[in-house]
Amino acid sequence: MKFDGTADYVATEDLSVAVNAAVTLQRPLLVKGEPGTGKTELARQVARALDLPIIEWHVKSTTRAQQGLYEYDAVSRLRDSQLGEERVHDVANYIRKGKLWQAFEAHERVVLLIDEVDKADIEFPNDLLQELDRMEFHVYETGETVKAVNRPIVIITSNNEKELPDAFLRRCFFHYIRFPDIDVLKRIVEVHHPGIKPALLTTALTQFYEIRDQQGLKKKPSTSEVLDWLKLLLAEDLSPEDLKRDGASALPKLHGALLKNEQDVALFERLAFMARSGGRSAR
Repeated sequence: MKFDGTADYVATEDLSVAVNAAVTLQRPLLVKGEPGTGKTELARQVARALDLPIIEWHVKSTTRAQQGLYEYDAVSRLRDSQLGEERVHDVANYIRKGKLWQAFEAHERVVLLIDEVDKADIEFPNDLLQELDRMEFHVYETGETVKAVNRPIVIITSNNEKELPDAFLRRCFFHYIRFPDIDVLKRIVEVHHPGIKPALLTTALTQFYEIRDQQGLKKKPSTSEVLDWLKLLLAEDLSPEDLKRDGASALPKLHGALLKNEQDVALFERLAFMARSGGRSAR
């Protein structure tokens, strides 16, 4: 089984090579890139392309590695013991299986997504080294060892918010999703907005890349944001001429889909002011 994208996901050649290499090596695929470049969606589309179930573990700042294995609910057991419940005699009744456990015990191969691993504490990836390497872990409360029935395809995403440990990196196959060039982005747009008029698309994407290239921009708009912007342009039935900016306003039409903080909006407002001032000086 080889991954080369799906009808709903445009995968560049280097991305397809990375996915297939990680599957062949039986290594976790560590995917980095700007937010909004399709890292999380990649795992879902790999599962779809290979016709496999997917188990998603979305990491938060408070997430601990142990939660991915299992959690022992001692509080519930204590409460049940006070109430005289019969189930209290079997500790297994108080073990909550985590996402890794679910992936390991699955009767068929699954795709396991560990999403935004860099959100958690720096020790989080280190705490998963042995489990991801050996594909097994020990449950101390019951004395059992959980081993993967079928080795899952593990895809780990990171937004580069913090450096990951070298020992963790050594165990992964790495790929950085570069922001797509205009030709690839046109292919992506065609998937989501088929039949969009070429003139409108060219004008919009040219303006979009100009915005991304603007010096001083705090947050560059992403792939997902340009897709939202194009959806609005189509809904408003705007033409290429409607998108033209002049000295009176450097802000793009419906800019709230692209610019997501007041500093960037203010930047374009300053550019418009400077353009107007320059025009008056010239006169």
